[in-house]
This record gives sequence, C-alpha cells and structure tokens, in this order.
Amino acid sequence: MDLKLKNKVIVVTGGSKGIGSGIVSLLAREGAIPVIIGRNRESIHDAIANYNKDGFEVGHAFAELTDPKQCEQAVESIIQKYGRIEGLVNNAGVNDGIGLENGSYDAFMYSIKRNLAHYYHIAQLVLPELKITKGAIVNIGSKTSITGQGGTSGYVASNGGRNALTREWAVELLPYSIRVNCVIVAECYTPLYEKWINSFENKDEKLATITEKIPLENRMTTTEEIANTVAFLLSECSSHTTGQLIYVDGGYTHLDRALKNSSK
Repeated sequence: MDLKLKNKVIVVTGGSKGIGSGIVSLLAREGAIPVIIGRNRESIHDAIANYNKDGFEVGHAFAELTDPKQCEQAVESIIQKYGRIEGLVNNAGVNDGIGLENGSYDAFMYSIKRNLAHYYHIAQLVLPELKITKGAIVNIGSKTSITGQGGTSGYVASNGGRNALTREWAVELLPYSIRVNCVIVAECYTPLYEKWINSFENKDEKLATITEKIPLENRMTTTEEIANTVAFLLSECSSHTTGQLIYVDGGYTHLDRALKNSSK
C-alpha cells in the first residue's frame, strides 16, 4: 500500500531512540522527511548519520522540550528550512516514577511539564503549518492511563491528558480537516525497557512474567508495529479517522490476561 507520505515533512519529538526511532525509520523508508526534535545531541547526530548513510533524508532541531523558548526556536528552524510541516508525532516522555505516596507537588508538576505540556506547545507551534497542509497529529500514549501502574502519578496523569487532548483537538480542528489520533502502547521492547529489565537479578524470569500476560502470541510489541500504525494514521489512507485512541498492544489492555496463547 502506498501511504502517499513521500516528501512530507513530519516532526517527531524524541525521535532518536526507542519508539520514536522506530517511527522515524519507517517514515524515512516511506519516503517522508521526518524531522527529529530532542535534546540529546549525540544521539540525534548518530541517528542522522546512519540515516544519511542509508540514503534517507532525516532532519533535526535541538530543543529541551520543557523549555518553551527552545521549542519555539526548533519549530521556527524547521519551517525556515523546509517551508512546510505536514505532520506531527508527539512522542517524547519518560515514566519518571513520581507517585502519590513518595512524590511531591513540585516533582508532580515537573512530571506534567516533561510528559504533557510540550505535547500542547509543539502542537500549537506547528498548527499554522498544519492548517495550510491539512496535516495530521498523532500522539503517543501509554496504557497506564487506563490500567494504572502504581507509584507514577505524574506519568499516568500526563497520559490521561494526552488521551483527552487527542479528543479535544480532534473536535477543535475539524474545520481545518486536521486529523488527530493517539496510539497507545503497553509493553514495547525498547532500549530503555531493556535497561529496566536488566536491573532485575532474574531478568529472564521477570521478562517471562510480563510476556505471558500479553494475549496475542505472548510477546512484546515491536517498535516497528507501533510505527506502522503511526504511519497509517499520518497518511491519506486514514483520511476519515480522527479522535481515536488506538491500542497497539497485543490485547494487553482490554483482553483477559489469564488467556493462554493457543496459536500453533
């Protein structure tokens, strides 16, 4: 299927690692021009060098996403270079473990800032361009907003906010034919997830206890599977899909986790 993404400029926050990297990689292979916004200069430079070596055009702009001024400068530089923006993937965030029992007001508010506020700010900054191009926004969310996790109030509240903003923006932007959707992730094997697994003494056993609860094939979701859905939602192939929360999680969030994989 031709997703008709060729030469479309798509901003991806936190696009040099993990899920963001998977999204950027797929968009590049589809012929789009993904532009990474993030703060880790070394990681972004390494990613860009690898894409360039493979013949893909991938752009970048440096910004600490909790700094509004840096975000403004980053988006301005993208518009100056490419003259347009056709899509936005709000992806950056971190499960920072700011809970109710052991957190603080200041830590909670900072978690909201680093996990939710920049979703709003970057979307607002690119909106004038999306109005011109009738572009699309895809927010990346987490199943924790639905299931809870425990000990991570800031992150969960932020993800609940991402879900709500997806619906709110979908309504507000109807007059401009700008579609807004959210891809919700449960257990996706990224370098950060691997680092967390490796922190356990019996890491293989810990991983097994997680994957056995994922109904479809008892395995983790891959970053490419997340990226496939994101690319579809950015494309004209999903031209009448908006305001949706789409779970790419092997049934983890909604199906009975007591189910045993019966595939042969």
